[in-house]
Amino acid sequence: MSSTRVVIVGGGFAGIEAAKRLRYAPVEVVVIDRTNHFVFQPLLYQVATGGLAPSDISVPIRWLLRRQRNTRVVLGEVTRIDVAQRTVEIDDGSATEPYDFLILAAGARHAYFAHSEWEPYAPGLKTLEDALTVRERFLMAFEEAERADDEARRAALQTFVIVGGGPTGVELAGMMSTIARTALPRDFRRTDPSKARVILLEAGPRLLPAMPEDLSERARQDLVELGVDVRLGTVVTAVGEDGVRYEGVGQGVPSEFVPARSVFWAAGNKALSLGAQLGAPTDRAGRVEVALDLSVPGHPEIFVIGDLATLPYREGRRVPWVAPAAMQQGRWAAMNVLRTLGRLPRRPFRYVNKGDLATIGRHRAVADFGSFTVSGWIAWWLWLTIHIFYLAGFRNRLSVMLQWAWSYFTYQRGVRLIVSEQGRKVGAPHGQHDVTTT
Repeated sequence: MSSTRVVIVGGGFAGIEAAKRLRYAPVEVVVIDRTNHFVFQPLLYQVATGGLAPSDISVPIRWLLRRQRNTRVVLGEVTRIDVAQRTVEIDDGSATEPYDFLILAAGARHAYFAHSEWEPYAPGLKTLEDALTVRERFLMAFEEAERADDEARRAALQTFVIVGGGPTGVELAGMMSTIARTALPRDFRRTDPSKARVILLEAGPRLLPAMPEDLSERARQDLVELGVDVRLGTVVTAVGEDGVRYEGVGQGVPSEFVPARSVFWAAGNKALSLGAQLGAPTDRAGRVEVALDLSVPGHPEIFVIGDLATLPYREGRRVPWVAPAAMQQGRWAAMNVLRTLGRLPRRPFRYVNKGDLATIGRHRAVADFGSFTVSGWIAWWLWLTIHIFYLAGFRNRLSVMLQWAWSYFTYQRGVRLIVSEQGRKVGAPHGQHDVTTT
C-alpha cells in the first residue's frame, strides 16, 4: 500500500467522484461520512412527497466503492481539522486520520438567514431524514384535517407554505399540489384534499433566478395552472407553529400572515462549519474561497469542492452549487492530486455547464442548456431520462422507472407511509419523535 494518504470528507456527489477517480492511483484513500449512504439529492423531493422510497435514491457508500482495493470507508463525523498536523478528528476526537492530501466535500445545510429558531417549524430538504420529516408532515396534515371539526383549523391544516422559489421549492410545490388534487381525494371522507392550498413564497421578482426570464415565467404559469398560489416579492419575517408572516417588497405586494400548520424551507444554503477551520477566506454563506485549482490558498495539500467551495466561473458568475458541478470538481481535485504526485503542474478548474433543469408536474418542466432552452413535455422527458441515467446502480434505475410508470398511469403515489410510532404532530418542532426510515 502506498504511503501517500488521501482523505476525502463527504460521501456526496463531489466526494464519491473524487474517490472513483483515484481508484487505480498509487495512494491510500480514506472516505469519511457521517452516514453510510450516498443520496441522489435531486430526487429527495420525490421521497418527501411519497413518490419514491428512500432506498430508491440511495446506496451504501461501501457498495459504491467495493471494488476499490485502495479505498477504506469510515463512518463518522469529522469535527476538527488540524491543518498544522495534517489530521482530521472524528466524532469529537474518538478517532484521528492523518492525511497527505485532504479533499473536503462535506456539503451544506439549509440557511435560515440568522433565524435558526425557525428551523423546527420549517424543515428543509437536504437529507433522507429531512425528506421523511417533510413526507410525514405533509401526510399527517390530511390525517388531522380528517379529524378536525373546526373549519378554520381544517383550512390551516390543509395550507402548505413553501419558502423559496429555486428548483427545490418549485418542484416541491408542483408535486404537492398535484398529489392533493389527483392522488388523495378518494382516500378521505370528511375532508377534501383537492381544496388544499399550496403557497410558494419567493423574495425575488421571479422564480428560478438562475434560468432565463422566459423559463422563469413559464414555470410560474405552470405552477398557477396546477393550483399553486405563487407570491413573488415576499420576504418571510416570522415562522411559527401557527403559520408564516411575510412582508411584501415587490410593487403592490401586501404584507400578510398566512395561517398554516405545515411550512417547508427551500430558501438558501449555508456551508458546514468545517470550512471555517481552514483559515481561508469565506463568503457570507461560509463557503471557502478556493484557488483556481480548487486548493485552499496557503495550503496546496487541501482541496475544497462541492457546496463547501466558491470560485468564479465566467461573466462575474460563480460556479453553481449543483450536482453536475460537484461531480466535475471531484474529478478535477483528484486529477490535481495525481498531477502533484507526478510532479506535473496543476490545472485550473474549468466548469462545463451541462444544463439546468426543473420539473413542475406532469409534462411540465423547463430546461436551460445555454445555447438553447426547452420547456413543456420535451423538457419533462429530458428531465426523466437524465435523472434515471445518473442514478447509482441498476436496481435503483429499474425501481424508479417502475414507480414513475405506476404514478404516470394511475396518478397514485406508492410510498404514502407515516412511519413514526405515534405520528408526528403537524406544526410541532421536528425531531420530537423517532422516525423509522422506510
